[in-house]
Amino acid sequence: MREIISIVVMVHELPFSIIEDEVWMWAFQYANSEFKKISQKIVRSDCLALHEAEKKQLKTLLKTISNISLTTDMWKSSHQVVEYMVITGHFMDVGWNHQKEVLSFMKVPAPRRGIDVADAIFKCLKAWGIEEKNLKENLSLRRKLVLNGDLFHVRCCSHILNLLVEDGLDKIKDVIQNVRESVKYINHNDSRLKAFCDVAEQKHLKERKLIIDCPTRWNSAFQMLSTTLKFKTAFSTYSERDPHYTYAPLHEDWEKVQKVCTLLEVFNVATHVISGNEYPIANLCLAEVWRVKQVIDNALEDTTFFMREMAGSMRVKFDKYWGECNMLMSIASVLDPRCKFHVVNICFPLIYKSKEIAMENIEKVRNSLQQLYDEHVTLSINESSLNEMNDIGINSSTTSASKSSIVIGFDQIMNIVRANEATPPVNSELEDYLKENVYIPETSNSYFSVLEWWRNNSLKYKVLSKMAGDILAIPISTVVSESTFSAKGRVIDEYCSKLNEESIEALICRGIDFAIIII
Repeated sequence: MREIISIVVMVHELPFSIIEDEVWMWAFQYANSEFKKISQKIVRSDCLALHEAEKKQLKTLLKTISNISLTTDMWKSSHQVVEYMVITGHFMDVGWNHQKEVLSFMKVPAPRRGIDVADAIFKCLKAWGIEEKNLKENLSLRRKLVLNGDLFHVRCCSHILNLLVEDGLDKIKDVIQNVRESVKYINHNDSRLKAFCDVAEQKHLKERKLIIDCPTRWNSAFQMLSTTLKFKTAFSTYSERDPHYTYAPLHEDWEKVQKVCTLLEVFNVATHVISGNEYPIANLCLAEVWRVKQVIDNALEDTTFFMREMAGSMRVKFDKYWGECNMLMSIASVLDPRCKFHVVNICFPLIYKSKEIAMENIEKVRNSLQQLYDEHVTLSINESSLNEMNDIGINSSTTSASKSSIVIGFDQIMNIVRANEATPPVNSELEDYLKENVYIPETSNSYFSVLEWWRNNSLKYKVLSKMAGDILAIPISTVVSESTFSAKGRVIDEYCSKLNEESIEALICRGIDFAIIII
C-alpha cells in the first residue's frame, strides 16, 4: 500500500502532506483495514527509496544496450526565476521495444549558456555510466563522429513547426483578435449566449459551443477559428439583433479565416504525427515536412496579399531550419520498408526547388546510408572477434591440458569453415534490402510498426536491422503533442519548486516514467 501511495504522489506531483488529508486516509483504510497512518516524512522517504530502486534497475538495463539518444527540455518554476533541465534517454532494448526513460531533472543556473547545458548533460552521463560505456569508447576508436555529426545533434521538429506557425499567425493577429473579441462578447453573460444559440438553432447549425483561444497555444487559435467559421452566418444575424455587438467579422475577414484554417489544418496534423509518443516516428517525419512545404508554396501563390505575406514569413523559417538535408529524417524514411528511397525521391524535388540541389542531396543520403552501414559492419566484426577471443580464452584455460589429436583436427576443419563463411557475399544486406520490392501493407489505414518489421526480419538482415533499430530510436521530437502547441513551456507548480533538488528529481523523473507505464 505504501508503494502505491508513493507512485500516486509521484505521478500526480502531489504534496507529501496529502497523506494527512482525511479523505485520503479514509480511502486507503477502506481499501485495506490494516493500513496505518503514516507521516509526510515516511512518504518522502518511500518516494526517494522507490526512485533509487528504479534507478538501479534502469542502470542494469542500460548495460545491455549499445546506443542511446538524449533529449533535453527546459522547465520553469511558477513563482521563481529558476529553470530546470529534464534529460530523457531513448533507446531500443534487446526485445526491440522503444524505451523512453527520464534520466535527470536538475536546476540549471543562469545565464544558462551552451557550456552550462553541456556540463549538466555530461554530469548526467557520468552519473549513469553512459559516458564510460558509449561516448568515450566510441570517440576514442573513431576519432570522429558518425557522418560528421549529422546524427549527433538533431533539432526538435515539433519546435520548428511551432516557430513556423507563430511567425505566420503574427501576420494575421488583427483578424484573430477580432474573432477572439466576438467570442468573448457573446460568452460574457448567459443572455447573450442564449440569444446567439437561438440564432444558431434557427440556422440548423450543429456546433453548440464557441471556443476561446489560449494565447500561449497556437492550436487553440486554430480551434477557435475553425469553430467560429461554422458559426459565421449566426454571427452576421446576431449583429443585426444586438446593436452593442461591434466585433462582427466582415465577409473578407471570414475569407481570411477560411484560408488560414486550411493552412493550419496541415500543421495541426503534422504536429500530432511528429509528436506522437506511442511509437518511433522518425520514418514518418520527412513526408510531413514535404506536406508542410506544399501548403507553404501554395500559399505563396495565393491571390491575397495577407496569405502570401503569411507564407513568406513561414518560408523564411522553413529554409532556416530545413533548408539543408536532414539526414536523420532521410535515412529513417529509407529504412521504412514500405517506401525505401521513394519518399526521398518524391519529397526532395519539392523541398529543394533546384533540381541539381535535390539530386545532390539524394546522392548525399545514399552515400551517408552506405557509410553508416559500413560503420555498423565494422562494429559487428569487432564484436564478433572480441566474443571469439573470449570464448577461446575460456576454452583454452579449461581444455588445454587435455587436448587430443581429434580435437586439434576438428579445430583445423572449423578454421576452414570460418574462412569460407567469412568470405563477403556478392551483395551486402543494404544492397539486398534496397533491391527488394517495397513492403505493401494489406490496407493503407492499417497500423504498421516499422520496428516490428525489422524485428521479424532481423535474422535476414542481421547488421542492417541493428542499424535500423539504432536510427529509429533517435527521437525527432523532444515533447509530446499536447506540449508542442504551447509557446509557454513546461511549468513546475509552487509546491514542487519549494522542495530540495533530490525530492524534485524523484517526483518528476519517476512520476513521468510511472505515468508512461500506466498509460
